[in-house]
Amino acid sequence: MELKKRIETDLFAAMKQKDELTVSVLRFLLAAIKNREIEKQGDLTEEETIAVLQKQAKSHRESIEAFNGAGRKEMAEKEGAELEVLNKYLPQQLTTDELKKIIEETIKEIGGGPADFGKIMGAVMGKVKGKADGNQVAEVVKKTLSGSGK
Repeated sequence: MELKKRIETDLFAAMKQKDELTVSVLRFLLAAIKNREIEKQGDLTEEETIAVLQKQAKSHRESIEAFNGAGRKEMAEKEGAELEVLNKYLPQQLTTDELKKIIEETIKEIGGGPADFGKIMGAVMGKVKGKADGNQVAEVVKKTLSGSGK
């Protein structure tokens, strides 16, 4: 089932169950998708819909960090609950080991060392788009490059 249709179906189910948290998160997500469709002046592809979803999830993760930093536990917990709802619709994320394997393969294909960080990041992100967070990829690439001794 197309992701947007699945979200709409789940929204109606959540409304029937009176699950206010899920209803509000999914309404906000559908609004973000609709706004992106208006910007694009057409329907979104599955990849573009996932990109909107990832942007929303990233925003929630950043909010959680900010709330925790400011000592606002109750707000951080609320954002965390909302993030859990969003995570149900994100594609399965790669584990650190799987990511490291892809990065090592990419370094072997391209060659290069720490000076080629940007080139390697670009190639890796092309392979893992939607399956790994950019910050996590950058961290593992840096560790792998510094550990490779090139």
